Formats: sequence, C-alpha cells, structure tokens
Amino acid sequence: MTNTDVTPEMALRNRRKMRSGRVISAKMDKTIIIQIVRTMRHPIYERVVRSNSKLYAHDAKNDASVGDTVRVMECRPLSKNKRWRLVEILEKAK
Repeated sequence: MTNTDVTPEMALRNRRKMRSGRVISAKMDKTIIIQIVRTMRHPIYERVVRSNSKLYAHDAKNDASVGDTVRVMECRPLSKNKRWRLVEILEKAK
C-alpha cells in the first residue's frame, strides 16, 4: 500500500488525538492513569501557568508502570472514564 492509497477509515484514525505524559498510577488491571502537564502564558497577567489533567488509558498487556513516560491515543469509550489507549512507552522509569 502506497501513501496515496488512504481509505476513509485510515483518515479518521489519523485524526485521533495523541497525548504524552507520565504514568501516576498503575494499580488497576489493564488501566493506567496518566498526568498531562501543560504550560501556557496567562492572557491577562502574562505569567507562565502550569495546568494538570489526568487521563485514564487502556493498557491491554499491563506493560506500563508508575513513572513511565507514555504516548496515548484517543479511542471509543471503553468504560465510564477510559477514552484513551496506550500506544507506546517512550521512556521507562529509572
């Protein structure tokens, strides 16, 4: 398959959001919690503000552990809170 042979399903899959962050919990079976840290400049005070968000992601093989840096991809709802799945582990914890 060449780059010009893109099906509509592949185009939709490529539009899914990707995030990377640090695993803060891996206590659940096949589920990890990832913390995403985002820095932005405050529009009025012009000070750098750091904001955190937590994502629940599906880890089918239970590969990730606390402290790992991972990349996750948006997917269909898998449970009440899980809307992301683990794509790859970028860096293992030391």
